[in-house]
Amino acid sequence: MAARIAENPDWIAPEPRAAFLSDDAIDILTFAADALDDGYSAALVTLVEIRGGAARAIGAQMAVRDDGLYCGFVSGGCTEAAVAADAVIALSKGMDRNLRLGEGSPFFDIVLPCGGGITLAIHVLRAGSVLRSALRALRHRIPVRLRYHPGTQALSFEPGEGTSGWEGDTFVRAYRPKPRLLLAGTPMEASAVARIATASSYEVVTIERGQTPTPDQFDADTAVALFYHDIDRELPLLDAALFSPAFYIGALGSRRTHAKRCEALRGRGHGEDDLARIKAPIGIFDKARDVNALALSVVADIAETYLHAARV
Repeated sequence: MAARIAENPDWIAPEPRAAFLSDDAIDILTFAADALDDGYSAALVTLVEIRGGAARAIGAQMAVRDDGLYCGFVSGGCTEAAVAADAVIALSKGMDRNLRLGEGSPFFDIVLPCGGGITLAIHVLRAGSVLRSALRALRHRIPVRLRYHPGTQALSFEPGEGTSGWEGDTFVRAYRPKPRLLLAGTPMEASAVARIATASSYEVVTIERGQTPTPDQFDADTAVALFYHDIDRELPLLDAALFSPAFYIGALGSRRTHAKRCEALRGRGHGEDDLARIKAPIGIFDKARDVNALALSVVADIAETYLHAARV
């Protein structure tokens, strides 16, 4: 784009507009990588500082193309167009830049509703290979980190877990795989939960009758929800889940049913710490009398547990 401006000094920056609405990390990185593959210039915008309150967490991101199309969020939706416009300017100059908004910002016409302030690092992407490496790892359910080097205006990739934030003079954005939900049990309850979980950007895997999930399906970003009306049928899946690092294990049934379930699991060698991992009755409220209420209850419970687990 810088060459385009040099050839045409009367060039007018395009009006920013959202390509689609998503705050999913894979969507954002894919949008940026695809833009580069398609011949566009692209920038990755990262929330690197919060002053006071903010609508998004440290590490929130947007991707912006040089034609003004963008995706992602770094605030509650009130500043994204202005951020994209600044990213287009960075792309036109081929130089990274920081943008301060809200408290402590020189832009008095942009006020954050939360009353705080944020600093955004706008990185002009030089190649898509780093993004593609991160995306490949995430699709194989491997946690990764992208490290931004402001001094050299570079982005590097490294596998591994961590938290998003500054490490010395570099900023690390940590990513985890998309949360997965393993479902098993009666079709009516399981399908209702699957619909809501899918709409909430969970990777949903339904275990059919007679199937046995593989150990690699039970990783630390996996929730297990069982909707059987038969304890004997759910015990093999509970066994596998309790031996795994799954962040959530829930099972349908009353408290009386759960007492019987626990007794059966003790007979299989599980201790009290194992049994305490099982959420039963499943969901944030019990005695849901219809499948839609049950599905909302279950997905909300899983989302809350995931939010408060050790995450990025």
